[in-house]
Amino acid sequence: MFGIVRPCRHRLGEKLTAQWTAHLCGLCLALRGDHGQLARIVTNYDGLLISVLTEAQADPGGSTGRRTAGPCPLRGMRTASVAHGEGARLAAAVSLVLASAKVRDHVADGDGLLARRPVALAARRVAAGWDRAGARTGSDVGFDTAVLVDAVDRQTGIESLAGPGTPILTVTEPTETATAAAFAHTAVLAGRPRNAAPLAEAGRLFGRLAHLLDAVEDREADAASGAWNPLTATGTSLDEARRLADDAVHGIRLALREAEFTDGGLAHRLLVHELPNSVRRAFGTPSCAHGSHPYAPPGAPGAPGGPTPPEPPRRDRRGLLAGCAVWLGLACTCQLCCGTYKDPWTRERKEGCLHNCDCDCCDCCECCNCCNCGGEDGCCSGCDCGCDC
Repeated sequence: MFGIVRPCRHRLGEKLTAQWTAHLCGLCLALRGDHGQLARIVTNYDGLLISVLTEAQADPGGSTGRRTAGPCPLRGMRTASVAHGEGARLAAAVSLVLASAKVRDHVADGDGLLARRPVALAARRVAAGWDRAGARTGSDVGFDTAVLVDAVDRQTGIESLAGPGTPILTVTEPTETATAAAFAHTAVLAGRPRNAAPLAEAGRLFGRLAHLLDAVEDREADAASGAWNPLTATGTSLDEARRLADDAVHGIRLALREAEFTDGGLAHRLLVHELPNSVRRAFGTPSCAHGSHPYAPPGAPGAPGGPTPPEPPRRDRRGLLAGCAVWLGLACTCQLCCGTYKDPWTRERKEGCLHNCDCDCCDCCECCNCCNCGGEDGCCSGCDCGCDC
């Protein structure tokens, strides 16, 4: 559950990368502190936006802030400043409840090992525990997770009735309602009630965007497996989905202009600059690729007309059960998020998702066009998001 907002360190810069990492570690530690090691596997990029928004609105020295976390193997046994407080705990509660819904959805679809009765039963028990844990933490910070559970329950009924001609926004509505409630509550935690309305609108559109992009990315795989997909079921074209996605990105930008932030640089960067990259990535229109050579000389491997790069050497693979056991160990220590590890099955060396760059992060013109598009109309007008090009 990495989410749709997967920023690249090359775009964020040193300052915002440090802030973003603090929220990622803060969410992970909030999950561990309140709910145990297993809960850390629901750490996800979209969930930490709740923590980011809370801190962006909060007064310095308030109930949200930073603390020094103890040494962690994933940081080379170094300490680190991490986000803590009500924002991180709200992010943990939302992540748990939505992760529970995702597990139940996979069980209902009979995906992979979850098609087996004993595994499905165990998964349901884990999901039920996450529901209860999320409700407890949500209650502690004044957030009723029932709105999330209700949205999940309604989603199942809406999908069962949807068919050709059903507006795709009917299908995305429960997700929009859930994310709107979570975003709006950050204003309550930060003591800025006037921000609740614009942040609810930003959250509603973010939920719509997340649902649409998930459907686009899964469209071909769902068709191959026969799984339900909202675009296929409603007959929504990719062109229409792209139009709705672009409108949502624009709407989020406008909604954020109506909110007041103490330090909104990271929130702005993630929700204004990174979301267009998420849309391009989902629809297969990246601007460039780190690690590739878009300007390789003719005839070079990977260049147009050049030879096909050689296949990487095959490695000894672990079996299914052994790989799953190794994966569980990596997940419980959070190495999948921010460490260097060997793939549980192929044994290939990999970097955690914190170190991964997505494939469209070299477009300098994107930032310049955004910042210089006309005085007060520029999306970066009046902000400090590190956009200095």
